[in-house]
Amino acid sequence: MRVGGGVYPKIIVIGAGFAGIGAGARLLEAGKRDFVILERAGELGGTWRDNRYPGCRCDVPSNLYSYSFAPNARWQQTYAAREDIWDYIGSVADAFGVAPHIRFGHDVVEARWDDAGHWRLTTSQGEYRCRFLIGATGSLAEPSMPSIPGADRFAGIAMHSARWDPSSELDGLRVAVIGTGASAVQIVPALQPQVAQLAVFQRTPGWVLPHRLRRVPRWKRRLYQMVPGVQRLVRAATYWQRELVVVSAFTKYDGLRALLERRVRRHLARQVPDPELRARLTPDYEIGCKRVLPSNDFYPALCRDNVELVTARIARIEPEGILTDDGELRRFDAIVFATGFRVSDNPMGARILGRDSHVLAEALAGDLPCYLGTTFPHFPNFFLLSGPNTGTGHTSQLFMIECQLNYVLDALEQLDEPTTVAEVLPSVAGAHAEDVQRRLRTTVWTSGCASWYQNDRGRNVAMWPDYTTVFRRHTRRFDASDYVIGRVPGATATSALDAAGEHRRPATPPAEHR
Repeated sequence: MRVGGGVYPKIIVIGAGFAGIGAGARLLEAGKRDFVILERAGELGGTWRDNRYPGCRCDVPSNLYSYSFAPNARWQQTYAAREDIWDYIGSVADAFGVAPHIRFGHDVVEARWDDAGHWRLTTSQGEYRCRFLIGATGSLAEPSMPSIPGADRFAGIAMHSARWDPSSELDGLRVAVIGTGASAVQIVPALQPQVAQLAVFQRTPGWVLPHRLRRVPRWKRRLYQMVPGVQRLVRAATYWQRELVVVSAFTKYDGLRALLERRVRRHLARQVPDPELRARLTPDYEIGCKRVLPSNDFYPALCRDNVELVTARIARIEPEGILTDDGELRRFDAIVFATGFRVSDNPMGARILGRDSHVLAEALAGDLPCYLGTTFPHFPNFFLLSGPNTGTGHTSQLFMIECQLNYVLDALEQLDEPTTVAEVLPSVAGAHAEDVQRRLRTTVWTSGCASWYQNDRGRNVAMWPDYTTVFRRHTRRFDASDYVIGRVPGATATSALDAAGEHRRPATPPAEHR
């Protein structure tokens, strides 16, 4: 609905990636049509739109990497390629009628809560206002560029893996790849056959698992189409195998983790016969502390004659190449920064302002407690998808997003009156956040290595410390007693909190965590 110079839907979703399209589909399924999705780009897809680098694919099994309400019987491979995933997101947007609700080219400059009970948004295409705001910008949306002196002086081609320029021709060039994480293990094998020389700059080696990638036979795809229940059974079996074995290894049982590590060491020994190179590729931290990387061709690519693994620290970047701290200058025509994403300092966090001048960046950095990775004190009527401590090291992030969407949809049903303002109690959010951190202390994710799971102070702001079934129980329904609910037109959440006196709920964790 348009009023004056602004647009005033009831609900605004920021982002048209997996989370945003899923939110739109679920909103429409619930009969809620008064919403728009604001997308900064000209196409939907989020990280699967932006990551176009050679070899890009998902490292979660295809049958898990889809919405439960929209199974895809057409996956070509057991681990889907980026193009197939992007097509899938678009097909869901079309099939569920989400596409007409998307407003492309709408970069959200600021979203600010006002005391009249609305979120006011300033975008690159005009002003918006809504009662409920859903953040679906994703944690892997903003590239992280390392602070390397001289990076802006490089005379050749330079690009981040998440901002790949397909017009850049790398055939026959001398190329450097900085990083050996999830993107690099896919980029390096794809580039190695086509470039003249390839140098891979490694700061810390990763644990590389054997990859179970294979094509899905046509007969199986046809079976999935004709008998959808078969694919649901395969999905369930894959989910439970990972839930019971991998989660247990990372969070509860050291013995399982040791078995997994022995398997990975055998994989390294088989694929890297050179003992000196193998030693440099062997991590000195527990498996799982950083993201585990599935690949069958990363190690073989590093063994090729035109590839060099560089473990010396980068001192600076010169116009003609990279100078390492051992004094050697290597000359390159192109540099690829496979250096990950800004998770705890996502720039969108600085653009969302709650009441009392609080900024969402505080919550993303762990300075403000988060409840179920979804809601925050000082941010009324705001829900964040893939928020703090909703990450998993074993299964599809879509599972967690769907859990959150169930929670958000239930909240919207309960808060349907035109004057309703809801804000999670600080005591509830604080108790939950403390309990999450307490549980993380016994997991592999806090075993001592540095990773993107942690902020710059070492606090793990990414991972969920338990089985995902526990998260699903927590988010099955919206409990209004965890919130201060204001129903007076013009009343602020501040006055509601003051009236509640923070005595309505003791600061204890949910029952499943006690």
